[in-house]
Amino acid sequence: MKHPVPKAGEASLFLEVSNISGVPSLPLHSAISLFLLSYTECTSINVHLVSDHPHIQAWSGVLPKGLAVSELKRGDAPTLVQACRFPSVLEADGRFCRAGLAVVLRNIIQRSCQERPSRRDISSLLGFKDTCLKACAEVSQWTRLCELDIPSAVEAHLLSPEEERLWLPAAILHLERRLGEPVRVHNDDKLRRRKLQQSRKAESGQSGVQGPGSSPAGGDQEPQGPDRGAEPGLSEPSPGVELSAALAKLSVDAVPAAATRESSDIRRVKTEELPDLEHVFAEGLYFTLTDVVLLPCIHHYLSSLVQHAPHTLPALPLLLRWYTQVQQLPAVRRAARDCGMTLLGPWGPPPSCPLSGVPRPVEAEQESPRSTSEPFVGGPRPTLTKLQENGIEAVFSPHPCPSWSLHWETLPPAVSPIEGKMSAARAVRKQQQLNNLVAMVMEMARPGHTIVDFCSGGGHVGIVLAHTLPQCQVILIENKEESLMRARERSSRLGLKNVSFIQANLDYFTGPFHIGVALHACGVATDMVVDRCVQARAGFVISPCCYGFIQNTLKFSFPRSKKFAETLTCKEHMILCRFADQTAVQLPAERRLIGKRCMGLVDLDRSLAAEANGYSVRVMTMEPESCSPKNNMLVGVPAEHQIQQH
Repeated sequence: MKHPVPKAGEASLFLEVSNISGVPSLPLHSAISLFLLSYTECTSINVHLVSDHPHIQAWSGVLPKGLAVSELKRGDAPTLVQACRFPSVLEADGRFCRAGLAVVLRNIIQRSCQERPSRRDISSLLGFKDTCLKACAEVSQWTRLCELDIPSAVEAHLLSPEEERLWLPAAILHLERRLGEPVRVHNDDKLRRRKLQQSRKAESGQSGVQGPGSSPAGGDQEPQGPDRGAEPGLSEPSPGVELSAALAKLSVDAVPAAATRESSDIRRVKTEELPDLEHVFAEGLYFTLTDVVLLPCIHHYLSSLVQHAPHTLPALPLLLRWYTQVQQLPAVRRAARDCGMTLLGPWGPPPSCPLSGVPRPVEAEQESPRSTSEPFVGGPRPTLTKLQENGIEAVFSPHPCPSWSLHWETLPPAVSPIEGKMSAARAVRKQQQLNNLVAMVMEMARPGHTIVDFCSGGGHVGIVLAHTLPQCQVILIENKEESLMRARERSSRLGLKNVSFIQANLDYFTGPFHIGVALHACGVATDMVVDRCVQARAGFVISPCCYGFIQNTLKFSFPRSKKFAETLTCKEHMILCRFADQTAVQLPAERRLIGKRCMGLVDLDRSLAAEANGYSVRVMTMEPESCSPKNNMLVGVPAEHQIQQH
């Protein structure tokens, strides 16, 4: 199978392929990316299959037609791509990379919308206000479920399909439960009244209400839209209110339903008595990027169950219904054929209850770990007293250069934070904050070092560092595309050649570096940055923020250090975090002093955890203190770096 030659000047998508026991394997993240490329018919991107042993013939049946595809050994991938997890998209200039499944898929959709503006079904994939899977997996349980948990669970099952404990993974059961929850959409009152009217007519033997996208004959015609045509042998579900609304959303030339007034008895029904809307697709009524992500995963999972554990299928009635309904979309069926997926089904109505004897995970496995923090009760004084009695007090190191400052008046305008569309007073405070971080970084940096600005936002820290340290390479990492694009534009105006950009969740950056920096990293983000720096044995300069947002996660539990954990419960530590946020200038002085003390203790816990990993850490206060209510700064250096410096 021949594919077009990659075109110069176009962005490149890098997908991982692998070998398992000598058999070529396509990870689900790669399969999902190819499925979306086929669904959107996107051709304005070069595709590179990255592996240790290239063998493109093995993939000829799963590569969508029209794509420019080439193979690449892992070590030959561009440096910025090697620093990230796959999949990733690298812009033609080689300095802007997007990494992680959700970020990459959203970018493919954006490119496809520009390439095919008439494809209404493509633009609708991003969901309400273009927010589908936009929140990063660290803060959104739904994004984590779709982007990480379900693909990981399915791949683990496929490696051991006959192992009973893997037949019904917790992530799959979580999705099954979500599909059973009521749907809430804009104007759902109107749809719910139509559903009530339809059900009453059905009970009385009258014909159902026709909705947008349904045919006069009762729905055996497909909606007119992209890639028209019926699929032989595929039965259509009944055209209920939900399905009619869902299909009409995807149709390019759908005729809006006539504005009809409900009968008086329907109008009199109270809102709380109306029937709930049911899921047609994963996020509700409308087909979105979430369905694109889930379909290859669920297809391979169900295919395996059919072969190895068919008796478990009745335990997933809603998932089977969703899988059948997704197949009603012509573009889905075309993309599936294009990617070598032979869709199963359709299934008839499954039993309402799971069969007895179906293995289910133990209770502890059914839910993802949640925060164990209890509601806050009382003030911080008992906790502070308990720490004091155990010899634990906040300790602040003296600032090594409290009066040091960049010469802001001589710097190009695009270096200044005033470029971030902020007030003059706030810009001055931001300059003061940057003075502190840059001074500490300059204390550590050496020519040739790589400095990473985590949670970079619009690039206030990274751009100043790139301009001030031209012999160092600076990488800005940020999940929000809008912020990173502002930083990129400022960098271009300055003509900086030593700065690169990565749009990704923090965990998706895996490359080596020497110094990590973050200004006002919110909540657990501070702990994530410290952890990433410890993994890389890199120094760090971090200003924490939003202590009240700290909570236990899948990756971190609090307190972080052994000394604090032996003294405080999680609840007591969360009380510290809550009161550490009470440092606003409008608060009484006594409360601000308590807040500052709590900040120092939370950051002492963090520093002790880093010191247990071979770091020397200083907790200090920015100068002047008035530059920010959150004016703490954590400065850490690996022990081996200190030895080298001496």
